Amino acid sequence: MKKNIYLDFTYLIFLAASFGGIIVLGAFVAPVVFHTDKIVSEILIDNYNAGIIMGEIFHRFSYWIYALAIFVTLYEAVSYKSGFRDSITFGAAVMLIGTSLMFSSVYSPKILEMQAMGASATQSDTFNNIHIASEIDFKVLAVALIVLFVRRLMLLRTA
Repeated sequence: MKKNIYLDFTYLIFLAASFGGIIVLGAFVAPVVFHTDKIVSEILIDNYNAGIIMGEIFHRFSYWIYALAIFVTLYEAVSYKSGFRDSITFGAAVMLIGTSLMFSSVYSPKILEMQAMGASATQSDTFNNIHIASEIDFKVLAVALIVLFVRRLMLLRTA
């Protein structure tokens, strides 16, 4: 019994930490990196180089996102097989797994690939569309995380 409780709380902490990581990257890190001119006047980083820095940060965060997708897949599959079935949890988990894999295996590598081509590639409509799609994907991932966290917390409370 205690192993399941520890696993449940580990899962909830992992979900919460992932949500926190998304908030920190999107709300704190990106604005600082892209607006260094407002913080330090001696060192200016243009948008291309700021994008390179953010690309590397998101590339490293992708490893965490892959771990998240694996953990959610395993935990939810075991829960489902054990008879703990809930449509909200299932939908949020599927959304989370899909968006995390899209972000980590499609958007981040494509953005890094285009950045490696040079500054002119990052000025294209294709890059802009991929970047916008990755931002939307990241936001949907955040919503799926919070829905899954809250729902799992509610189900744990009633168990």
